[in-house]
Amino acid sequence: MFSKFTSILQHAVEALAPSLPLQEDFVYHWKAITHYYIETSDDKAPVTDTNIPSHLEQMLEILTQEERERESGETGPCMEYLLHHKILETLYTLGKADCPPGMKQQVLTFYTKLLAHIRQPLLPHINVHRPVQKLVRLCGEVLAAPTENEEIQFLCIVCAKLKQDPYLVNFFLENKTKKPEKKDPGGSEVAKDDALTPDTGQTPANEQTPLHEEPQAAAAAAGSCSPAATHSNNYNLVTSLLNLTKSPDGRIVVKACEGLMLLVSLPEPAAAKCLTENTELCELLSERLVSFYKALPQSMDPLDIETVESVNWGLDVYNLKEDAAVFTGKRALISFLSWLDYCDQLIKEAHKAAAAVLAEAVKERFFVSVMEPQLMQTSEVGILTSTALLSRIIRQVTSEALLKETVYFLLGEDKEPETSATVARHPLRHRLIEHCDHLSDEISISTLRLFEQLIQKPNQHILHSLVLRGLEERNYLENKPQEDREPLENGQFHDAIDLEEDPLFGDEDPPDSRPPNSDWFSLSPPQSPDHPKNDGKTEVHKIVNSFLCLVPDEAKSSYQVEGTGYDTYLRDAHRQFKDYCGICSHWDWRGNPKPLEKCNLELPFFEGHFLKVLFDRMGRILDQPYDVNLQVTAVLSKLSLLPHPHLNEYLLDPYINLAPGCRSLFSVIVRVVGDLMMRIQRIPDFTPKLLLVRKRLLGLEPEGITVDHMTLLEGVIVLEEFCKELAAIAFVKYHTASSSSP
Repeated sequence: MFSKFTSILQHAVEALAPSLPLQEDFVYHWKAITHYYIETSDDKAPVTDTNIPSHLEQMLEILTQEERERESGETGPCMEYLLHHKILETLYTLGKADCPPGMKQQVLTFYTKLLAHIRQPLLPHINVHRPVQKLVRLCGEVLAAPTENEEIQFLCIVCAKLKQDPYLVNFFLENKTKKPEKKDPGGSEVAKDDALTPDTGQTPANEQTPLHEEPQAAAAAAGSCSPAATHSNNYNLVTSLLNLTKSPDGRIVVKACEGLMLLVSLPEPAAAKCLTENTELCELLSERLVSFYKALPQSMDPLDIETVESVNWGLDVYNLKEDAAVFTGKRALISFLSWLDYCDQLIKEAHKAAAAVLAEAVKERFFVSVMEPQLMQTSEVGILTSTALLSRIIRQVTSEALLKETVYFLLGEDKEPETSATVARHPLRHRLIEHCDHLSDEISISTLRLFEQLIQKPNQHILHSLVLRGLEERNYLENKPQEDREPLENGQFHDAIDLEEDPLFGDEDPPDSRPPNSDWFSLSPPQSPDHPKNDGKTEVHKIVNSFLCLVPDEAKSSYQVEGTGYDTYLRDAHRQFKDYCGICSHWDWRGNPKPLEKCNLELPFFEGHFLKVLFDRMGRILDQPYDVNLQVTAVLSKLSLLPHPHLNEYLLDPYINLAPGCRSLFSVIVRVVGDLMMRIQRIPDFTPKLLLVRKRLLGLEPEGITVDHMTLLEGVIVLEEFCKELAAIAFVKYHTASSSSP
């Protein structure tokens, strides 16, 4: 009580006394603090019962006022006094001893406000960055300490200052080895050694540097971290923040994570190297991800995983009762996805070298160690849950480095063409592709969704690994010249699809009128007197009509329902193709197919494991559940939208001459239609039943009596819609090529 009365009296006296020059006033307040330690005998009284907090506050106000009154960048006498007399060093010592109790809190607040309010760069001065460096080490030493809030505020302001002047981070990389003896020619040896020397608790007498030389010394120190010495540096700023991420106070954890986000983004290579080699940041990211993953229930509904709301890290407000009422494990799932978002954003912001190391750590410690066994297990429930979680992870990852490592984890790094003998070289890739044709329809659908997510990600290796490496040599094309090929009795070439004789194509242009090559998107066929340049419309219309006429009239039902025409797919195809072109624009994809003379057509063709499974599934479209068919066609349409000339040719050109034993998407559909034509004959009232099923699927008819052959009828509807979608994609690709050609 007496000390509070004294404080009030002192403020009254100061208010009535004539104002002193700023420097005298500043010295007066500092002397008042030092006199307390000389005169007091009670070091148990808390600091809040003394005048120390008010003196420190007055010192800050004086320094701020002095800076306002001077020209920008000019150091005033009060700041000179603070630096010359090492006031920050003294305050650090008092804070470390926490004498009187609560002094550490006051010191942290003083440092934080000093760095925040003073605009001129202070950290380059040795008598600032050294005590700041020491104070950083005191932060995070004790979890749930009463000073946690002040500690995190102090660390975050230091991080913000480093973000403004990244070279200053070199002051915070402390060398654990013996100080180098090599002298710097610029006279900055003292500053360099001090910047990299571990705290011994001693202050050498010869370390003072004239103030006007401080910034130059700082600049020299900033470049003093040689690659040879960097590996042995401590990064205590990161260590303290990592300790505070373990705080039970969620607000402290979020602040610490924000500080780490600032530090990883610094462009200094030495700091990036030290961050990944000499701190536990890699462990924090991956181990916490593992911890959150293991807290998830063993079994979860894939729909719950897919539809749970997206949560940005640090913003996941939740209610345990409400979450439990929605579905079991929702809170744990949100926590996992929230931390995944943090890892993703951190790696996205990180220095490129640090990002690569952090992403690889997540891959090895989380994906390989934890997720792979879950995906490779035999329990159907476990496979379903882990596949749905993996699909959600892929959807959420946006950082280039983490996506790259995730893709390598799933698909391997092989770039050479697949053969039937090498499909199992990467066991996880092989297993996942096999799951697309699993006995369990749920697993098949979930895995197909996973691949649908994957092929939409901006990573070139995904598409190369899954489809393009098998099409690179175009060896799906017939190798023999037309005159050397053996005609069959009906005049068709060996293994060609007989479109002319097929009743579905009786009204189409004969195959002889098709373009001489398969580059029907380029719109630039060779010109000659005999073959004048045409506009390409004939070719694209033939292709569009080929798909639209594939399904026989008696198996079509969309024309009887309003709003289900072919044109409805054009808008979607245009938007999606535009999106894909944006994603693929910076990839080294060729504009035209690889010239046949440069292709090795003698190599046996293998479409690749992924396309093989998709084509096999497509071939069974009449006998598969509706939801499976929707997912198979969704993946194939996504592949067809990709702006690669070999995919244009292989998936969308009905007129290519396939090599013996090869199949294309069009040839697979032709065989399905042939099977359908025979089966239609055995089903009475086929067309009315088909229309009824379509209306039920659209919700235009209530569910009534069971319709026979439901699976077949639903398959026919999916087939018709898929052919319209392929026709729309072909049309949109043509028009895009047309508008972009000169």
